[in-house]
Amino acid sequence: MANSKQAGFLSYKRVEPQYRDVEVRKDDFNWVEQPLSEEELIRQAKRCMDCGVPFCHTYGCPLENRVPDYMDEVSHGNWQRALEILHSTNNFPEFTGRICPALCEASCTLSLGYDSTLCRHIELAIVEKGWSEGWITPQPAAHTTGMKVVVIGSGPAGLAAAQQLARYGHKVTVFEKSDRIGGMLRYGIPNFKLEKHVIDRRIAQLTAEGIVFETGVEVGNDISARYLMNHFDAILLTSGISRARDLAVPGRDLKGIHFAMDLLTQQTKLVLGDEIPEKDFIDPGDKHVVVIGGGDTGADCVGTCTRRGAKSVTQLELLPKPLEERAIDNPWPEWPVIMRTSSSHLEGCIRLWSILTKDFYGSKGRVEKVRCAKIIWEGQQFKEIPGSDFLLNADLVLLSMGFIPDKDSSLVKDFGITFDTHSGIDVDGRYVTSRPGVFATGDAVTGPSLVVRAIRHGRDAADSMHEHLMQT
Repeated sequence: MANSKQAGFLSYKRVEPQYRDVEVRKDDFNWVEQPLSEEELIRQAKRCMDCGVPFCHTYGCPLENRVPDYMDEVSHGNWQRALEILHSTNNFPEFTGRICPALCEASCTLSLGYDSTLCRHIELAIVEKGWSEGWITPQPAAHTTGMKVVVIGSGPAGLAAAQQLARYGHKVTVFEKSDRIGGMLRYGIPNFKLEKHVIDRRIAQLTAEGIVFETGVEVGNDISARYLMNHFDAILLTSGISRARDLAVPGRDLKGIHFAMDLLTQQTKLVLGDEIPEKDFIDPGDKHVVVIGGGDTGADCVGTCTRRGAKSVTQLELLPKPLEERAIDNPWPEWPVIMRTSSSHLEGCIRLWSILTKDFYGSKGRVEKVRCAKIIWEGQQFKEIPGSDFLLNADLVLLSMGFIPDKDSSLVKDFGITFDTHSGIDVDGRYVTSRPGVFATGDAVTGPSLVVRAIRHGRDAADSMHEHLMQT
């Protein structure tokens, strides 16, 4: 490329997309981010320096997105070609462009002394332009193989695998135990980060490519593993990890203590117009809310409760407060373990680190307070600071401490598959489980991870299944 292109980062500063005004966005569940103009996006694309060793592509991005290539096309205004490059590695850039933490940007060569290239937002702009221009259309397979496969689970791994398998020419059926397609994309991520019409338009494309979606089907209960193995040529498990980690402390049985996913699922249903039975309704309105767990799901609960009119929201984290900059043992191009503030935190939230939750108090069977203590960390262990106990008002408590595999699920028992030492489904290097003809991928194998990794694993598992089917 020309020297002027390679020096674009000297001519243009990184410009971040802004959020909508706090007081405006707190009143709705619409997407919080404001897109940059096309002119600014082209300038930002010119900042990519064509470094020669693109760590964004080879190290940072699990999908190995060809970032320098699509940046170059955008910098010249070739948006349709940029979309082709992006889709060559990523089935759903509209998902990753909204919710990926941008591992590519953290490993960008420019981040050594300069501000990294604006990869994530440009990726999103490319695919959104593709949708608006009508460039994204169904791509059914030119020839069919006659093979039938089933994908169990419709999260990002399942959807990516299903699309790849359909484009290979296989007849694909997707079973989803929930009432709508999308898995964690649908019910685990609030609308202000991922509006559901974004999922629906992609599902429409997959349906037009021949994929059959069946909702409300729980394998192991509604349909048996034996039936599937007798009627399909291969099976892929992408059931994810939906069992939330619990907190076994006194008072846990009080009413008003819920898992984070209970609130997030219910909120999506409300946005979509569903009616929630009164006995199941979780109402953060005019309540002191305590979110236990400092990750992204906890932050999503913060933003949801703020929008629902909570009186206060406090988020507790067991781990210590992250540093503002990389530690010496956390060098580039590794993911920087630093302090991060989400759009939800900016809307109003008390954040506390190194906090141990000891028990819950209440009256008339409902939670009213959380007793906590401060801790100090010594390596991988912590100890409580004597006399540091304190109480927090808590009319509603949300547990957001991650997820653990469910070895006792009906699906696992019915297939009789084994788990590895990390408690994920045990697979070999080709995603094959202990049951021949049954494959597994995504969070069900790796444990909780990122959408971008789930898409990659879904694509890779589809490749392995296709090779297996063509050899049978």
